[in-house]
Amino acid sequence: MKKCELLAPAKDLHKAKTAIRYGADAVYIGGKEYSLRARASNFEREDIAEAVAFAHEHQARLYVTVNIVFHDEDLYGIKEYLQYLESIGVDAIIIESPGLVRIAKKYAPKLECHISTQLSALNSASAELLKSWGADRVVLGRELSLEEIEQVAKDTDLPLEVFIHGGMCANYSGRCTLSNYMTLRDANRGGCAQSCRWHYHLYDAEKELSDPDHLFSMGSRDLQAAAWLKDLHRLGIASLKIEGRMKSDYYIATVVRAYRTILDKLDAGEEITEEDLSFFENELNKAENRPFACGFLDGNMDKDKQLYEEAANVRHDYVGYVREYDPFNGLVRIETRNPFAVGDTLEVFGPHKPNRRFVLTDMFSEDWDPLEESHTPMRTMWLLIPFETEEHDMVRLVK
Repeated sequence: MKKCELLAPAKDLHKAKTAIRYGADAVYIGGKEYSLRARASNFEREDIAEAVAFAHEHQARLYVTVNIVFHDEDLYGIKEYLQYLESIGVDAIIIESPGLVRIAKKYAPKLECHISTQLSALNSASAELLKSWGADRVVLGRELSLEEIEQVAKDTDLPLEVFIHGGMCANYSGRCTLSNYMTLRDANRGGCAQSCRWHYHLYDAEKELSDPDHLFSMGSRDLQAAAWLKDLHRLGIASLKIEGRMKSDYYIATVVRAYRTILDKLDAGEEITEEDLSFFENELNKAENRPFACGFLDGNMDKDKQLYEEAANVRHDYVGYVREYDPFNGLVRIETRNPFAVGDTLEVFGPHKPNRRFVLTDMFSEDWDPLEESHTPMRTMWLLIPFETEEHDMVRLVK
């Protein structure tokens, strides 16, 4: 059986490299043009080229989102852009418009065309039609149950991609006009204001129905499919996708590492025990601010999978990013993120290694002044850690 690809998001070049270091088989990014996550698309053309080179050096693949809902005015320059992506070795583009498949196959034929979830492909007939038009993969709509995914997989040989983690849209496959109406920012052309996550007062005529202390929101719980990976792996799904191009490097590292470990176990023919699953779900919780659910995978969307009031709980576990290890003194130079202090229990994690905990006894400024606590983000300082660490490891607070 061919291995499932683990596909991770990246907002910028540093995060793309983090995703690959922590175990992603492929990374999807957005350029400055034609991407649905306009605010997340920090990749200049030269950054895309560097990301491609880094990915290929590490036997990974790089995909570029070209997934806005195209109007005629958006087609200006698209041929040249696709030819550029092909010339630097981009492996695939993720697109919403079927018409773009024809353009890509004519002007940049080496690019694979992956059909975005925005197109809402929910059945094998759609997959077969897309295949006949030249699509190389389809990202199934997130409204499918596992049973329905299995049926599609049986009835088409077009490679399938399925979301396994991250934010869910309140509307159908992301095709929402709330942002357009409320903010004049087109959600389907890169400007979503996430209006579904705002707080709303509800009225019946002049009478307010909502509790002022618990205002209404219509967002969904985030998707988390750790318990479903065994089934998706069994079905031979080509790619398992993590959402989150707006997320931090800590989120990417934590989530990719957890799913990578599960997939490695499944690839090796090992069972995922209840104890394993509990550990992995706890790891995933360390990266999230919002409650989880399994989306539509179990065949329903009960009200307990929705967030009718804001339930985000911002976490401040991420302490810092390891920049350097001094093996002679056991000191680690980190770039800080959130507050911590001497006496805290900290945990180091990194690519392909187990978590290791220690109690922080000593830390120093860059100029070697002893410190008791740190409250300044993006500050460089030294920690005394009683075991070996490596550049690109991360340090978090244990609560």
